[in-house]
Amino acid sequence: MPTTTLTRRDLNRATLARQMLLSRERATAVQGIERLIALQAQLARPPFIGLWSRLAGFRREHLVELIARREVVRAPFLRGTLHLVSAKDYLALHPIIAPVLHAGARSVLRGRAEDLDISRLVAEARAYFDEEPRTMDELRDHLAQLHTEGDVRAMALMVRMHLPVVQVPSATAWGYPGTADFAPAASWLGKPFCEGEGPHALVLRYLASFGPATATDVQTWSGLTRVKDVLQSLRERLCTFRDERGRELFDLPDAPRPPADTAAPARFLPDYDNLLLAHDDRTRVIADEHRGRIVLSANLRILPTFLVDGFVAGTCTIERKKASATLVIAPFAALSRDARDQLAEEGEALLRFVEEDAGVFDVRFEKAGATKAPAARAKASAAPKAPAARAKGGAAPKAPAARAKGGAAPKAPAARAKGRGAAKANG
Repeated sequence: MPTTTLTRRDLNRATLARQMLLSRERATAVQGIERLIALQAQLARPPFIGLWSRLAGFRREHLVELIARREVVRAPFLRGTLHLVSAKDYLALHPIIAPVLHAGARSVLRGRAEDLDISRLVAEARAYFDEEPRTMDELRDHLAQLHTEGDVRAMALMVRMHLPVVQVPSATAWGYPGTADFAPAASWLGKPFCEGEGPHALVLRYLASFGPATATDVQTWSGLTRVKDVLQSLRERLCTFRDERGRELFDLPDAPRPPADTAAPARFLPDYDNLLLAHDDRTRVIADEHRGRIVLSANLRILPTFLVDGFVAGTCTIERKKASATLVIAPFAALSRDARDQLAEEGEALLRFVEEDAGVFDVRFEKAGATKAPAARAKASAAPKAPAARAKGGAAPKAPAARAKGGAAPKAPAARAKGRGAAKANG
């Protein structure tokens, strides 16, 4: 049988369907996170916005409570970056990606890693974090005291990539402070990691969330090596296609692949949204000429964006002045009247979700193609400022040390304004 060719729009609609961006879906917050595998969480707020854009009836306290009950964790995960992931998936998938993290640390450090006693460093760090949760800066100070002649930053990186740790939540609006403490994952969760799962499990999960995809797409997202061999061993369980450039695409037989003309509503995506980072070839969601306009070169931050007809059509920022909240929409090109109307309605709902205590909500469109520097526009961006340096007793009180033996999880923060405006915002 001849192989079916999938167009760029075919791939777009298939990916949007799996990402719950063709329509908001009825699912719990933890189900939504597991559908996405994990949400990038370099900043605390973006995962909340990512779920709001995908789940019907999602409210901030839904996720805050899951975090407080330790059913969801924020931890170094895929590619060593912070992700929000369900505790179940973290325990199951971390052992699969651990070799990638180990190799990545060695690749970064090169010769600086040669003389490090990794087993000793990990044991020292685990004992230190088990006394009470602490920041990575505090860990570096501790290692400097233990190894006065050592390469402290190299040691700390090796610990971060070899010792599974999770961040400790606090009673803040978005679940985590700007600078969070870490605790050993085994102590925090009180459960063992799942062993025996190979890379096949992770590849199948990826296809369910981001397929159809090439081997290079899978490798870009996961960091796994020998992905072609894994896909070859799974070939009998998969179906294959070709893209318009002739590259082989792999997919799950029963995964959704809606028609290319399926309607796609306007949607807002937060900083670092997985949709923009999960493929090597990202033209299924953003044109190559626009990729540079959503990245801050100074720190590789991915700006908040919005979708029109399923594709990234510009960036957006939230500005707050006293009781007034404004969503500023900066399109790459002129928008149709229908697109502007959809964005205005969806944008006001987003403002009511994010800035729930504001009294005035406004959506403002910038001139299409305006060449304002991303760095300048990011200043009013979505993330709350990190607290000042946590010098001896400055910040919020630390959570109690992680106790594996069923220690009580920290209390969930009180519902903010009793969810005022949240239900209305979900449309």
